[in-house]
Amino acid sequence: MLSDGFVHHRPDSTSSTKAEWLAAVQAALVPLADMQVEVDHLLADGDHVVLHSRRRLPDGGPEIVVVDIWRIEDGLVAECWEIIEPVAQAAANLVWWEAAMR
Repeated sequence: MLSDGFVHHRPDSTSSTKAEWLAAVQAALVPLADMQVEVDHLLADGDHVVLHSRRRLPDGGPEIVVVDIWRIEDGLVAECWEIIEPVAQAAANLVWWEAAMR
């Protein structure tokens, strides 16, 4: 599903190649095997697809909200941008600038 030139972009301006991203996903498969994923929105516009989801570990484990944006090229995912926010920290992120003002 990934193009050979696939790039995964992160908010901290780092990125990973197809091989690096696949290795990271493979490393997470066992610890996240029972993760529950709830799709809230799935939108497509031209060559971009956006997925907004909630993901949680079983038995009351931590919950995150994720927004993935995929760019499709020749039927394969060429790029992905991903934002992950822990739900427990969401309220603090609404006023993210306040720490810089102290």
